[in-house]
Amino acid sequence: MAEILAKVLTFGVAGVNGFPVHVEVFATGGLPMMEIIGLPDTSVRESKNRVTAAIANSGRGGSTARITVNLAPADIKKEGPSFDLPIALGVMIATDMLHPAPGVDSDQIAFFGELSLDGSIQPVNGALPMVISAKENGIRTVILPDRNAREVSCIQGMHILPVSNLSEVICWLEKQTGITEQEQTAFDTLLNDAVTGTDMCQIRGQKGARRAIEVAAAGGHNMLMIGVPGSGKTMLARCIPGILPPMSFEESLETTRIHSISGKLPPGSGLMVTRPFCAPHHNASVASLIGGGQDARPGEVSLAHNGVLFLDELPEFSRSALEALRQPLEDGMVSVARVKKQARYQSSFMLVAAMNPCPCGFYGSNRRACRCTPPEIRKYLDRISGPLLDRIDLQIEVDSVPLQEISSSEPSENSASVAARVSKARSIQLERYRGTGKHCNAQLDNADVKRYCTPDEEAVRLLNTALDSLHLSMRAYQRILKVSRTIADLEGSDRILSAHIAEAVQYRELDQKYWR
Repeated sequence: MAEILAKVLTFGVAGVNGFPVHVEVFATGGLPMMEIIGLPDTSVRESKNRVTAAIANSGRGGSTARITVNLAPADIKKEGPSFDLPIALGVMIATDMLHPAPGVDSDQIAFFGELSLDGSIQPVNGALPMVISAKENGIRTVILPDRNAREVSCIQGMHILPVSNLSEVICWLEKQTGITEQEQTAFDTLLNDAVTGTDMCQIRGQKGARRAIEVAAAGGHNMLMIGVPGSGKTMLARCIPGILPPMSFEESLETTRIHSISGKLPPGSGLMVTRPFCAPHHNASVASLIGGGQDARPGEVSLAHNGVLFLDELPEFSRSALEALRQPLEDGMVSVARVKKQARYQSSFMLVAAMNPCPCGFYGSNRRACRCTPPEIRKYLDRISGPLLDRIDLQIEVDSVPLQEISSSEPSENSASVAARVSKARSIQLERYRGTGKHCNAQLDNADVKRYCTPDEEAVRLLNTALDSLHLSMRAYQRILKVSRTIADLEGSDRILSAHIAEAVQYRELDQKYWR
């Protein structure tokens, strides 16, 4: 047979970004076989079996040629089954089983999808970063699995053609039938349909804790809750995503990209518009929290990007896992390095942690006696290191709710009312930090604190007194100023007053009570 070279365009994923891949297929005479080169992983090498069966079951017969498939560029590893569809199209073009109609350039249209043996097209991970990369590379037409279509429905200026089987693509390329183009959706429409989680109106009592999570949400601050079992720590944490400001389009893209490459987006789901709430179990490993594995996948700190990472039973996490949180808490990024792959993922999140005051949970309770010995309590608390505590801006104590407050018929304030105050405070911060790359008080560094968080004279005296009496570190000192700035923003005050400092200092007093 005559030697034929076919080219089909697709995209791969490296980290959270897509990159173009040119599928080059060369068919020549010889013993029938298919070889895939260009640093394919196991799932890509196995695609030859899926491709062969899918082509045969799509009514195009089988190939009798010797086929070489090259995935260029050859120096970047290709992972995942999304290359099945472009490989199948390239093989059919190179072996004369498919004749694209005049004007249809398979190297100017992006194709990706996993093939089943019967020719149906399955959804793939990383559809969003691949479509974004296609747009950045000047490609405007994308053919992808129909169950990935909603994920990319907000990317404007693209012709998205969802398909469910290989035969549809073949007929479209030969212009026998058409494919209905997806109508792209405005991001504001998705925001209007967003569903919030736990509402704060379900919380009874806990006036101090409610105020603390409002301050934490308004400034994006990390928070630790210490309290007896059943006092409502988990419910308080689950309310936080509902009072945070709505995600911007950029934040939504960042978050969805991470969940997409991790395979955490359910098939058929669209762009994420509600802030993520990740609550890993306390037996989570360092790799599952920070990211890693053979393919350097994102961990929980990246899946919680632009949202909340909730660590319940904080002292039960391994010491190594907790200490690994220190870098992402400071930098908002995490670097995952493995022998075969390195990646850098965004991890700007609110850390919300909860713990009991002792192993039995009732140390300091006025409702039930603690049965732990002092050495047991000290060993339990010492699982939390000082450097990690320094990175937590607010520390509050959550006690049991009195019976009269539980049975009270008086309605509690709902999340919508609290969210309105939080959004107003965040708007003040966005305007203040415009052009600096920061969007909330928790992100300020030492130079920013000196510039934006200057208290008046009376507040300075109060802060110095607190610094001496509580033996606070310089990092804790800076965090008190940032929390004070948030409290002032909630009140609409340009100046940080002594009342703001006093409230912020109260959120650091548990250091002295439990870890003195």
